[in-house]
Amino acid sequence: MIMQTSQSGAVTVVTLSGEVDLSHSPNLRKVLMDLMLDKKAVVVELSGVSYIDSSGVAGLVEAYQMARKNGSPFTLAALADPVRRVLQLARLDRVFTIADTLEAALK
Repeated sequence: MIMQTSQSGAVTVVTLSGEVDLSHSPNLRKVLMDLMLDKKAVVVELSGVSYIDSSGVAGLVEAYQMARKNGSPFTLAALADPVRRVLQLARLDRVFTIADTLEAALK
């Protein structure tokens, strides 16, 4: 997994690519939780993710829950097909705020 963070105005963008699995999800979770502790608005861009397992999904869910608790915006953007399928299967596509593109998420 490759993870890059950047700023777009007041929003922190976390761009992921590659496989988000058990060996990488602890790092993802730490980055997201640190951002949530700072009550940052976060967009997670997932267009380059080829695989996500339950540990990766759990990290996203945990960050989402903390964002809701803090009143901070948390959006998933540009879901790659493998990510979309996993979220749909778990019906989490009805829970997360999901934008079709990064640009749409930043508006």
